[in-house]
Amino acid sequence: MTATWNNDDLLAVLAEITPGSALAQARATRQAATDAIQASYLALFFPADAGGFSVAQRLHIAQRISEWHADKRLSAHYAALLQQRGSAEEGPYLQAALDHAERLAFKPASADAQHLRGLQQAGWTLGAIVTLSQLIAFVSFQSRLLTGYRLLGGKPVEEDSVGAPVRAGRWRTESATLSGRHTPPAFTRQELGWEPWIAAKPLAEFDASGQALLTRFGHSDSEYFRLLARNHPVLEQRTLADRAIFYTSGGLERKDRELAATVASKVNGCIYCASVHARKAAQLSKQTDEVQRLLDVAPGEVLSEGQGASWRVQIDFAAALSATPPQANAVHLAQLRGLGLDEVSLLDLVQSTAFFAWANRLMLTLGEPFDDR
Repeated sequence: MTATWNNDDLLAVLAEITPGSALAQARATRQAATDAIQASYLALFFPADAGGFSVAQRLHIAQRISEWHADKRLSAHYAALLQQRGSAEEGPYLQAALDHAERLAFKPASADAQHLRGLQQAGWTLGAIVTLSQLIAFVSFQSRLLTGYRLLGGKPVEEDSVGAPVRAGRWRTESATLSGRHTPPAFTRQELGWEPWIAAKPLAEFDASGQALLTRFGHSDSEYFRLLARNHPVLEQRTLADRAIFYTSGGLERKDRELAATVASKVNGCIYCASVHARKAAQLSKQTDEVQRLLDVAPGEVLSEGQGASWRVQIDFAAALSATPPQANAVHLAQLRGLGLDEVSLLDLVQSTAFFAWANRLMLTLGEPFDDR
């Protein structure tokens, strides 16, 4: 099934969400998130100015990412749009992007500064690299949303067999950052810094709209956000989606949304994101030992080991949804419903988990954490 680019809600079409259903009503409750997700899609694939990264190239890469995530509906959608546009011109420029996209699809923690240098050598500008990173991460987010939405709506998903729990991923173990700062050797709740591998744009070099955007969200002093602001429209909608998913009232408790973000970060190997959200989960839940137990899980081990019943079920679901391809299934959903979670809470869990398929891939693609010991 495909949807035209100007559809008001692409994911509702691809997930075959029935109007008036419990899922449709839950998404209406979270309308700000629904709108920002759709606007992010439009900003990436129908930009006012594509620069040196053509729409056809974007669609070609998105189709391939969807295939790697085993999402046939999403892949068919991007294939149909690409057919309308005409094929993307192949060559070293596009191949470098595809190689980078495949790396981030399956092993995002394996990305390093050398890979960004390779993109630059293939002709990618800094602005185009940021947009490429956003696109790869966003489609990874889309595929997990679709899996979650289809489960909630009672529709079949690509992977619905009962398998072993998804386990903790590997992370980067270098002792120093590219600039020589000390790196955290393991997951932690302590506050960390983050430095980019490509230059963050100085605030003074942004035009008035760029400066206003960064000021509006309180990010003027952040190298990370000044890097992402090389593409203003995508950053704006991504930030709105983030806030709508994590800071709304009702539904899933905030501590459990933060737990989901931490689980996804453990699957993807993102020490920085996990440090932020594990710290929040511990503060809000007062379950410091349980959060630390999750952080301490070694690569290849079961993430929910030693957790209480409620968190064990949520952790197993969030880990399965974060896998590539996603492995969340109807058994996971039945266990979540058994906890008494209502439709809005289930939607919050899906969206909080899925968002870190996006967030982790940006942090792991564009730079690395440090702890300044």
